[in-house]
Amino acid sequence: ERREQRELRHVLVHIREVAGVEAVAVFHCARISRLLECTPARAGRGGSEKECSAVAEYWYDSHDGLRLFSRVYSGPAADAPVVLCLHGLMRNSRDFGDLATHLAARYRVIAPDIRGRGFSDRDRNFNNYRIPVYLEDVGTLLAGLGVTSVSIVGTSMGGLMAMVLAATEPALVARIVLNDVGPEVDPAGLARIRGYAGKTAPVKSWAEATAQVRALYGAAWPGLPDSRWEEIVRLSYRANAAGLLEVDADPLISEPLKDWKAVAPDLWPLWKSLGAPILAIRGATSDILSVSTLERMKREKPDLRTLTAANRGHTPLLDEPECLAAIDEFLAAGA
Repeated sequence: ERREQRELRHVLVHIREVAGVEAVAVFHCARISRLLECTPARAGRGGSEKECSAVAEYWYDSHDGLRLFSRVYSGPAADAPVVLCLHGLMRNSRDFGDLATHLAARYRVIAPDIRGRGFSDRDRNFNNYRIPVYLEDVGTLLAGLGVTSVSIVGTSMGGLMAMVLAATEPALVARIVLNDVGPEVDPAGLARIRGYAGKTAPVKSWAEATAQVRALYGAAWPGLPDSRWEEIVRLSYRANAAGLLEVDADPLISEPLKDWKAVAPDLWPLWKSLGAPILAIRGATSDILSVSTLERMKREKPDLRTLTAANRGHTPLLDEPECLAAIDEFLAAGA
């Protein structure tokens, strides 16, 4: 099956090269891309899983009637320790594909599409695009899967979610990996995110989509080969009904960003109280997690483990060798 998927990917690349900007071809290329990632068929009401290679699809219902999606990497055994991967603001669970596959040799890995992203339903009420609602969804997800203890890898917004969850449900959270986020969000970085979130225009071609992503993240990920940029674009975009490529997240997610404190709350009061061991990874040029914030985190929590990822801004991709090694060592200490 893996060989067939690799062959299909080669065909897909060829189709993209030939299709150019033709909207219909772009639409079908995007559909094939998602199928190669084990596109789920809608499950009936109530949580359900469907095996696709080593990854299971899990659909579940939120408290307010949305149909939500998660990927579940089965791991080496049914009772393997669980790692929960929580993505960033305008991202989705596909960001964790490489990391989850790597970790699945030792852990069961759960990677949800937070409401409004990826395969999960979009919310008609943008005021629900907030951390307390997201955490209620996560609670429903974990309860449906029978999970009572997790280590969390949280990127940006996902890291904020991890800290709040650890404070409110300390028995649930065993360990936390914070990917380029802390109790305080640098206003400069948040202003940058507010400048583009929900405002990226749909485009006709993968080349245009790649140009958009490079413009947004080029400074954060210098030196990436073209093939890696193309992969990131495929993880980030989907075709809409008009055959145009658009960011795979509801543009209305950006609306709550107008309420600064709601999006980036001051979490220093709960920081010291967090009992779970924490590894904080910072991009060396990050404009979200400042050096001074990381230093204060260390002063107030002396057992904090830290790693600075060279040549990375916001956020490290977590496929960097030093990041993988640090995450492996940190999670193994609690296994």
